[in-house]
Amino acid sequence: MEDKRRYRQYKARTEQLPENCRTTVEALERYLIHFGPGDGAVSMYEDLADLFEQSAANGTPIREIFGEDPVEFVEAFVQNYPVGQWRTRERNRLTSAIERAAGEDTGKEDRTV
Repeated sequence: MEDKRRYRQYKARTEQLPENCRTTVEALERYLIHFGPGDGAVSMYEDLADLFEQSAANGTPIREIFGEDPVEFVEAFVQNYPVGQWRTRERNRLTSAIERAAGEDTGKEDRTV
């Protein structure tokens, strides 16, 4: 129940953003729904609202927030939250397993696969 209330508050906050920020937040949400952390992401969404509220108040251009690669930005952003760390761990695990299977000496010992 608490997460639902917080999520509704987040949505109300983002609806008050200027159109370009609101469009950006909606695109981020869409990306995160498909590729992001899933459950427990409300604090991440609240931080996104903070970021865009501050950026709108300061007149910060969208490209200045994201840089040239929006995917790189959002991937780095997600890694700051415990719910996003599983992706990094699993990517590393996959890479290590493929390197071992290919007979490459990685210098790492990952016995999880």
